[in-house]
Amino acid sequence: MTRTPITLRGAEKLRAELKRLKSEDRPNVIRAIAEARAHGDLSENAEYAAAREQQGFIEGRIKEIEWRLSHAHVIDTASLPATGKVVFGATVDLEDEAGGAVTYQIVGDDEADIRQGLISVNSPIARALVGKQAGDEVEVAAPGGAKAYQIVEVRYL
Repeated sequence: MTRTPITLRGAEKLRAELKRLKSEDRPNVIRAIAEARAHGDLSENAEYAAAREQQGFIEGRIKEIEWRLSHAHVIDTASLPATGKVVFGATVDLEDEAGGAVTYQIVGDDEADIRQGLISVNSPIARALVGKQAGDEVEVAAPGGAKAYQIVEVRYL
């Protein structure tokens, strides 16, 4: 069985979503289905159809989160050894060719959000960075063409 890396923060976020889905969203949709059933003919009841569809989405998401958590390899980024090399969970300060600075943390696929500076360990830039250290130059094959970065600092938060 293949384990998927995820940060401790990412796993906690998934657990919180799972708890909310089971304790709030699922009971709410069950109540909505019961209420819609009380209106009579189910074949022409749009409220019932919408509630059943919502129930399907919720149950599917619950199964997906449970599967992801059962196959997760949770890594506490605060306990990573400070080797100076870019590894999963490391925060990397980069400078591009034009002198622009950017900071990324390498995280699991489920947690990636470029707007927050969280990039997937499977992204092209993360794959190019892993194993490198401060001072190294990295070239990344991006959709808009190759981009070059210099690693300014590697941190373990």
